[in-house]
Amino acid sequence: MFFADNFKVIEFEKLTRTAQDAADALGCEIGQIAKSIVFKTEAGKPVLVVASGVNRIDETKINNAIGTKILKADAEYVREMSGYVIGGVAPWGHKVTPITIIDIDLSKYDRIYAAAGKNNAVFELTFDELVAKTEGKVLTVA
Repeated sequence: MFFADNFKVIEFEKLTRTAQDAADALGCEIGQIAKSIVFKTEAGKPVLVVASGVNRIDETKINNAIGTKILKADAEYVREMSGYVIGGVAPWGHKVTPITIIDIDLSKYDRIYAAAGKNNAVFELTFDELVAKTEGKVLTVA
């Protein structure tokens, strides 16, 4: 996969399109799921918000953090910019490097799980590994 052998990838028979699906399949807390949501700026640049599965993203907080308004991205834009389908968007390895924001709430957990590029696979990592690999800005997103 895109992140080589450094991380433990867990594949499921069923699709894990939502944070709840992934948490149920793993038997972990929904807060441990690092959901990767792609937005776009008004100028068309991709913005990736990696949020705890328990949180709803407050777009105003993201707007303030990056200094421009974000818009919801459709499936075609997500695939074009990231190379991934919705439900399988990984936190790095995108076709076009996004502005990345990471939810501070993910730091509450020793281990977190992010989509591994497919909508039936996740990989396990730490919050510090997520921040280091994405070089994302950490803030409260909810």
